[in-house]
Amino acid sequence: MTRTLQLVTLAMIVASGSLAPASAQQPYPVKPIRIISPFAPGGGNDVLCRTVAQKLAENLKQQVLVENRPGANGIIGTEAAARSAPDGYTIVLIPSGHAVNATLYRKLPYDSIRDFTPITLVGSSPLVLAVHPSVPAKNVKELAALAKARPGQFTYGSAGVGSSGHLAGALFETMTGTKLVHIPYKGMGLAVSDLIGGQVTLTFGTSLSVVPHVRSGKLRALATTGAQRSPALPDLPTVAESGIPGYEASLWYAFVGPARLPPEIVHRLNSEIVAVLGLPDVRERLASQGVDVRSSTPEEFGRLLASDLARWAGVVQRAGVRVE
Repeated sequence: MTRTLQLVTLAMIVASGSLAPASAQQPYPVKPIRIISPFAPGGGNDVLCRTVAQKLAENLKQQVLVENRPGANGIIGTEAAARSAPDGYTIVLIPSGHAVNATLYRKLPYDSIRDFTPITLVGSSPLVLAVHPSVPAKNVKELAALAKARPGQFTYGSAGVGSSGHLAGALFETMTGTKLVHIPYKGMGLAVSDLIGGQVTLTFGTSLSVVPHVRSGKLRALATTGAQRSPALPDLPTVAESGIPGYEASLWYAFVGPARLPPEIVHRLNSEIVAVLGLPDVRERLASQGVDVRSSTPEEFGRLLASDLARWAGVVQRAGVRVE
């Protein structure tokens, strides 16, 4: 080795040695973290994002910003997260509809599993079947009877084609032999707003976006869509126990980051978010709106996502729902 080459090699070693510790000592986070909510403001996803973001910012002593990127049933915002740098400064709150989209759309701009890094499950929630107060039905059986007698006259709003609310409505039609008209919106908040205004007849909406209006008397809740009654709404029966046995259409929320997120950042985000979800005021706020807080390890959520991809594929195919 020539002396010149030796000097160059030595310089590279010194440079890398001097830079590595400085880089390794960089604390995380050193700049604001962006949480993408892939739906419009006011819906369940948005409310949950902002609840977690506020407490996360306090714990991390760093800004945590919520960015709404609605459209295409959550695909636009989710794609933005998938394409972001895997540095821990952009994460996204996905709903269970993420698993549905894999079958619903012939081609997605991302792979629903490979292009994301699981961080933690946040919670699960049944949907709430709610109607405008002008609808004379006081329970699910009466609603089904009215809808059967007036095919095509009852409309239901959802957060978009293929959303949890859309599939819940499609499942309701299939199991009751009714014909409803689906009205898709760019977010649950917009759908609920039109339901309150009487532009649509009913909705299978998230607890976060529907329950406050039920309590204020602006909407009437008939049932929840889970397998069991919601702890937040113990007096409200499930659709299954209201005369449609076997009916179930719950949803979950989870944080994921882009693929190749470093393990140490995944661990930090997981531990910090889980800590936030354990705070009594956070649990109380979410529980009061129908969300059962459920955190997880990244690996546990990864397994749940894979199993739901397979389960919802069958539901989508049986319902004949497809987005080109």
